[in-house]
Amino acid sequence: MSRLGLALAALVLALAGWSAWAAGLGPTIERAVKGERCVAPVAEMRRNHMRMLRHQRDATVHEGIRGAKYSLKGCIDCHAGAKTGSVAQTSEDFCVACHRYAAVQIDCFECHASRPAAALAAAGARP
Repeated sequence: MSRLGLALAALVLALAGWSAWAAGLGPTIERAVKGERCVAPVAEMRRNHMRMLRHQRDATVHEGIRGAKYSLKGCIDCHAGAKTGSVAQTSEDFCVACHRYAAVQIDCFECHASRPAAALAAAGARP
């Protein structure tokens, strides 16, 4: 298959996945447990959360800016599941559910804690 054919096939699959999600056939995820609303509208977060996190990572690592609007810690604090207290412990947890549905590998939690700092402290673990 040519590169153009592969690109078109990938586009069709992506659009089919987006259409399924828009029609309510996407992953079942828990609503955030804290806060009234997210830092951005749902559609924007679905499309751009990785860019936001990457930008915040660069600002934190290279410029020492912490606690900003798009911090991974903030996401985890709001989206940790009620059952597991995590965003990535089981296939139903917030991050894993969406990434599994989209067939995207998630590697944030190889280095970062997937539970809020308060929960880790209560369990006697370090973040």
